[in-house]
Amino acid sequence: MAAPFLMEMLFFWNNDFYALGLKSLEKSVSLLFFPIFIIGNYQRIQFIKILKAYCITTTLIMAFFFVRFIVLDPEHFFKYLNGNDLWEMGYVFADSIGIHAPALNMHLAFVAFSNFYFLFEASKINYSKWTKISNLLIFILSFFFVLYVNTRMALLATLIGFLIVVYFQISKSYSSKVIFKRAIISLVLVTSVLFLFIQKNPYMKEKYSTQIFSNMDKVGKLDEIDHPEIAVYSSFVTRVSIWKSAWELSLKNLPFGVGASDGKPELVKYFKETNQVFLAEYEFPTHNQFLDFLLKFGILGPIVALFYIGFIAYLGIKTKNAVIISFFFLFFMSNLTDDFLLRFDGIVFSGLWISIFASYWLQQKSEAIVT
Repeated sequence: MAAPFLMEMLFFWNNDFYALGLKSLEKSVSLLFFPIFIIGNYQRIQFIKILKAYCITTTLIMAFFFVRFIVLDPEHFFKYLNGNDLWEMGYVFADSIGIHAPALNMHLAFVAFSNFYFLFEASKINYSKWTKISNLLIFILSFFFVLYVNTRMALLATLIGFLIVVYFQISKSYSSKVIFKRAIISLVLVTSVLFLFIQKNPYMKEKYSTQIFSNMDKVGKLDEIDHPEIAVYSSFVTRVSIWKSAWELSLKNLPFGVGASDGKPELVKYFKETNQVFLAEYEFPTHNQFLDFLLKFGILGPIVALFYIGFIAYLGIKTKNAVIISFFFLFFMSNLTDDFLLRFDGIVFSGLWISIFASYWLQQKSEAIVT
């Protein structure tokens, strides 16, 4: 878990300015303390209770921010409601909260498939009708927010998470007829919410079809596109152009990279040197965690990134828990098109939950030894 922090320590000498190196190091120090304080007290960690409280609280907080957005910025809200400028909707809403849209939607995706998991679990227990209705409403709300922020990888990871939850529910030793019926109802519910949202947001059809792979002949030449900040800001061609530059720059700085604090400045500098005005103006980071670590730390970087993220998969397989395995797919996929170990919120988000997942695994191991 502390591997990214230890990498920064190991390559601290490679920073151009030690003050900036310390600032970068400070962001990942939580990965050293989370295992000590959380895993060190794993017997006290109640995974399901914590997850349930987190999901309900996050969903209600998002509902508050959504109402606030309507009240304080009705011009934007009603513009989107009327189907205008839908390409900016998720980013404007996320900015109103003060967080980057893909980062926000990574959190929301986790909440959505976790609420889906609890929706399944609640149907097996003799809860009151109102409790089941509240679980259903919480789930629908959380899925709606994923759709409203509307980032591709988060939505894809959410849908994969739903399928993983359904698979694990079917594979458990319950009545196959009952589980199959619940699975069909749940998938119909998800499809209905998705269908209704797409009907109100026709831009989604364009965003998830023609826009994804449009202008691929302009890789590295985005300035030739008319208004690239509108046409291709979040398109795949922009990501590929950034990756191409990051890869070229990484190869020039092997085997040790440019330093933890110098990754983004050196990449922006390279954009300018190669006359990529659009990329330089918006100062895009690498948008790929493996490339980001390759650029910063050289050959060892992507190996450590894979080791850190792969540990989540290991915990999911060991615990046989659908939420943990879904979290692995979410974090792995998100880091293919973004670099969340570059951001403090991404570091803390992953470090906190990996520690909780590891505590849950250790509890299972302890119970197995006792029995």
